[in-house]
Order: sequence, then structure tokens, then C-alpha cells
Amino acid sequence: MGSIICLAGLGVAGYLTYEHYTGSNSLVCSDKGIVNCLAVTTSTYSKITGIPVADLGLVFFAVMLPLQLPYTWRRSEPIIRNVRLAWATVGLVSVLYLLYTELFRIDAICLWCTAVHILTFIVFATTVYATLALTPLDEDDLVHR
Repeated sequence: MGSIICLAGLGVAGYLTYEHYTGSNSLVCSDKGIVNCLAVTTSTYSKITGIPVADLGLVFFAVMLPLQLPYTWRRSEPIIRNVRLAWATVGLVSVLYLLYTELFRIDAICLWCTAVHILTFIVFATTVYATLALTPLDEDDLVHR
């Protein structure tokens, strides 16, 4: 499921990246009121250290996709599990920051950005759940049961 969510994330983040580099001329979203994608995607917060946030979303899902493939989930190396959890956490922390900026700095929300936020949260939640479900117990855990 995680790989499907990542593909959806790549699609939405890819659309936002396209809109960023084409001047948001064809952005399909309201540009008035609280739902104002144009205000969000062209604000000073739409870049972090000069890098468009849309690009960062694209990178997040591009890196997460191979980590979510069934083949990768079957691998037992702890480094893969740790990298997957760390990257999912980076995504969630980024979403929390971006949500904060939309609500309290820009005073507008972008529905496309919200879709990316929801997909990132789903990736995070399913990654944590699946990691806990698939992580083998230590011998000490078995002794204390």
C-alpha cells in the first residue's frame, strides 16, 4: 500500500512542481478566500533555502517509493528499517511545519498541498505501524512475556 500512496504523492507533488516552474498559470484551485492555492504556492514560504517546497515533496516521495516496495519490506536489515522510519519522520515534520505556515503565516490553505500532507501522513502512519508489526522481538522481550 505504501508504494501506491507514494505514486499518488509523486503525481500530486509532480503537478505542484510543474505549476511552480510554469508560473502557476494553470493551477486548478481557488485563488480567493481561505482556500487559496496561488497565495500558498507563491508565498515566501514556498521555498526553503531557495529550494521550492514542491521539489522537496517530489524528492520525498521519490526516495520513499523504493523504501515502500514489497521487496524492500521483505529485507531484514535494520538499516533499511531505520532509514525508512527516519525518512517518514522527515516527511511528517515537514508537513507539520508547512501546515503551520499555511494556517498561521500565510492565512490560506492549498488543497493540492493538503493532498500531499495527507499522503505524507498516511505514509508515516503505515510505515510506523508496519515496522512495529514486522520487527522481530529481541530474546529479552520473549523472556519477559
